[in-house]
Amino acid sequence: MAEELTFGASTVVGRASRAGATAAIEAHLAVLKGKPLRAAISEALARHHKLGGNDRRFVAFAVRELSRHQRLLDLAAKARGRAPSSLHLPEDQAIFRYALWRRVVTGASAERTMIEVALPGPVRPRSLPDAVLTEELSKEVPLGLPDDPLERAATLHSFPTWLATAIAEVAPPGELADVLAALNREPFLTLKVRPNGTRDELLPLLTAGGFPVKACDESPDALQVTDEGRAIFESRWMKEGRLLVMDLGSQLLAGLCRVTPGQTVVDFCAGAGGKSIFLADAVGPSGRVYAHDTSAKRLAEARSRCAELKLRHVSFPKEPRLDLADVVLVDAPCSGSGTLAREPDQKWKLTKQKIAELQTTQLGILEQVVGPLKRGGVIVYGTCSVLKDEDEAVVERFLAKHPECTLDGPPLRVWPHRIAGGGFFGARLVKR
Repeated sequence: MAEELTFGASTVVGRASRAGATAAIEAHLAVLKGKPLRAAISEALARHHKLGGNDRRFVAFAVRELSRHQRLLDLAAKARGRAPSSLHLPEDQAIFRYALWRRVVTGASAERTMIEVALPGPVRPRSLPDAVLTEELSKEVPLGLPDDPLERAATLHSFPTWLATAIAEVAPPGELADVLAALNREPFLTLKVRPNGTRDELLPLLTAGGFPVKACDESPDALQVTDEGRAIFESRWMKEGRLLVMDLGSQLLAGLCRVTPGQTVVDFCAGAGGKSIFLADAVGPSGRVYAHDTSAKRLAEARSRCAELKLRHVSFPKEPRLDLADVVLVDAPCSGSGTLAREPDQKWKLTKQKIAELQTTQLGILEQVVGPLKRGGVIVYGTCSVLKDEDEAVVERFLAKHPECTLDGPPLRVWPHRIAGGGFFGARLVKR
């Protein structure tokens, strides 16, 4: 009988096959060598193309988990006298970390774990004999978590101390551990209901069709998919373009634009176009959305999505018409610290220096936007970050330099432990 691996809000059926365990370890090894997590998973699944659906889900989940829990698992290894620094082969580090994840985090038995990792199974070369792995996995060793609350939370939820400290600067008092835990869970799948029609009309139809969804109270068009299945992607409502995959925080940020039918909006950092579609729905055919991004590849994807949905009032000029805009959305390049649930490897790649560089970029984008913007125009500045240096500090520095702009209401702070989604920040700035 398959055991269930439960972490946060996610349940993954996980009696992994040896081939599934091998693919997960290979992908984690690629991450250790510098490959982005998504690419590592994709390439591993391509090599192991005969894996079934459950195994493929397990592989993706396991690889994310190995990055999510890296600090905790390395502490477990150190408690056994086998810190990563003592394992000179990266293959050994990947295998041992996977085995400890199965034992320490998922609660799998030593016997079950050895079925997945024993020779002649996963990657070569390796210098950890099966007998040694069996002995280490059979031990019940105290982790020895730190007593200091911040260090304890950072260790338990596997965050670099500097990053946990930075998040603690703005986290609600007494809730740091909850924030870190939420950033370390499997991401939720959330959808936006698009015209024509409303969420209240579509929800009972989806429920009657056997699709497990529920309304999100925080946003009028948001739905959360409440199981791990992806059958909803085959539904006629998805194929008809009535449903848009969109994080709840992203919906709240786009909603902060408060656009109305007939207005002109510039989505200045449009990316793959999710918020452009949201804004196009809000302004309607009588309005206009200009989508812009420095990434030609991502903008091509946005153009393709808008064309597929027949959104003819979205255009992609080389130079967006900032002078015509009623609202400019700047969803700025950022650390992604609020969406680490999706790309947990990023927390080990971020540095204080990188945050400083991103702040310079963020301020530079606001400088580009504010000059051509007409009086009365609105800039909505947002990030998918939970760090003050990318959020409040950017707004404060910008307003100090531009007294012609004022903050319109309190900034939006979306905390991932309070909603079914990631962490986001948003601020409305009005040019007088």
